Amino acid sequence: MCLAVPMKLVEVNDANRGVSELNGTRYDVDLSLVPDAAVGDYLIVHAGFAIETLDAAEADERLKLFDGMAAVWAEQDASK
Repeated sequence: MCLAVPMKLVEVNDANRGVSELNGTRYDVDLSLVPDAAVGDYLIVHAGFAIETLDAAEADERLKLFDGMAAVWAEQDASK
């Protein structure tokens, strides 16, 4: 299963390429589907492509949902 993850755009290299960051790790990202993306924007990134921009509050809420899912999975693994 693939998930699209909110990441912060920290660098724009040219019109179609940039660098996004999640938890201190940086990833190259294709910006061709979000041509108005700017440094500081939050993006939904799937398979290396930014597919949507978000405001900071929405990105934070989605990241909290991912953290909650990870906690449930860890709890289930620990109980095996």
